[in-house]
Amino acid sequence: MPETIRSFLSLAAPVTRHSSLITCLLCLLLGAAAGSSSAAQPRDNAITLYAAYRDGGSFIDATTGNKLPIEASGAGAISLDLGIDASRQLQLFVSRQSSQISVEQAGAPSGAVPGTLPLKVTYMHVGGTSFLEGRIGRGAYVVGGLGATLFEPGSEGFENELRASMNLGIGYQLPLGERMALRIEGRGYAILVNSSGGLLCSGGCTISIKGDTMTQGEVQVGLSFRY
Repeated sequence: MPETIRSFLSLAAPVTRHSSLITCLLCLLLGAAAGSSSAAQPRDNAITLYAAYRDGGSFIDATTGNKLPIEASGAGAISLDLGIDASRQLQLFVSRQSSQISVEQAGAPSGAVPGTLPLKVTYMHVGGTSFLEGRIGRGAYVVGGLGATLFEPGSEGFENELRASMNLGIGYQLPLGERMALRIEGRGYAILVNSSGGLLCSGGCTISIKGDTMTQGEVQVGLSFRY
């Protein structure tokens, strides 16, 4: 189990390095989960790698009131699932999207702002899965989690922002053998943005971004390795 924890943290490091608090929280939760999972049956724990497609989400130009949509794009995710009992798992989940904000719709004069603002959106959640048809590892399940979302703009004059968020979803797991399985999931995300202007801005920004609550949807296909 310690080796599994180290592997998960190394994969999550690119997003957790922005917040030592999040890193410490994940370490504590993983340690507690490692102890609680000792009562689970063999093969009730799993690491899953996902390929995903994420859509939805927009901010508001505080000056013009126009929407600044986040363009739909591919995403990647990883989850660590630790068995709690016969049908439930504790889940630590990280999903990362590289996209961009379309700013043409902001109504700014030509040349005043770039056509797009590169943006990475990363979810870091702690939650769980519950299988609806009996034991862990086969059939339909519901999934959910709470945590934080990291916005990383890729342009000068902007800075990273961390916001509270949650996810809810449903999936289906199809065993491919004793240790491997295919997971198909749909998840919805909700982010508490809570900004009246100046979101992502570190000074000298050419656009003023605001928002209250943002939602996104994601379809995922994952390969799960049970242990």
